[in-house]
Amino acid sequence: MASRRCKPKGAHPSAVVRRMSTPYLFILPAFILYGGFLLYPVFRTAQFSLYEWSGFGSATFVGIGNYVDLIGDSRFGAAIVHALTLILFYSVLPLIVGLVLAAILRRGQVRAMSYFRVLIFLPQVIALVVVAVAWRQIYAPNGTLNSILAVFGIQSDTGYLGEPSFALIAVGIIGFWLETGLVMLLLLAGMSRISNDLYEAARLDGAGPVQEFFAVTLPAVRGEIVTALVLTVIAALKTFDLVYMTTGGGPGDATTVPSYEVYNRAFQLKEIGSGSAVAIVLTVMVFVINVFVSRIGEEKKEGR
Repeated sequence: MASRRCKPKGAHPSAVVRRMSTPYLFILPAFILYGGFLLYPVFRTAQFSLYEWSGFGSATFVGIGNYVDLIGDSRFGAAIVHALTLILFYSVLPLIVGLVLAAILRRGQVRAMSYFRVLIFLPQVIALVVVAVAWRQIYAPNGTLNSILAVFGIQSDTGYLGEPSFALIAVGIIGFWLETGLVMLLLLAGMSRISNDLYEAARLDGAGPVQEFFAVTLPAVRGEIVTALVLTVIAALKTFDLVYMTTGGGPGDATTVPSYEVYNRAFQLKEIGSGSAVAIVLTVMVFVINVFVSRIGEEKKEGR
């Protein structure tokens, strides 16, 4: 009789495979949705960017021609500069103001903080259409801003959204108003986790409020700062509805931004390929800038 081959003790190989594949089975539906609603549209947009197409009829393959055309396109160049300028209003200024105000509120222990947080977060929950209509009235020649200036003896009938020299700054101020509350709340949440013992130890060492801020508060909320920058940079680069509702990219091209250029080229000018190329460039910009911000945050955290 042939001798039986001894099998090692342990789980059956198929059982091991099943256990290893179980997590992937849970992830698979989410990945299918992610691929169907995000990856596939991005792939199709990249494909469209290689063609010259009006949206109807046959398309002509031009390779990277649409991207080459963007290099010498002054309107697209202006849109990139405007988007980078809006980062100042959407990200940098809200971060500076949010840090200072959050530190003051944390130090002062404001009463009814929960109601105050709702109030400062309110701009985030108001529909942008409502925000745009309200600020158009503020910036109108006979609007709220000029009425306030008149109280201080400054007479003006300027329509700030219609002036090329003021329009982009006016849109940026709206973005600053929108994002400051969000940034402040993120930083307040981070500061609320800081132990009071750290502040007491700093005071025993002779640190004042400013020294406490830089020695204790700022290092402790570095993660929240990175998160705030990522969220606000994305908001600045993909701004469309605010520009569309307030200035329509004008006057001229004074407030055009890449996301508005996607809409303008693809749906107004019927240049699907060019609009798709702008969309891909914008996607790459968002990805690169946010990877850069995240890397800086990680490096500082490791070097702490």
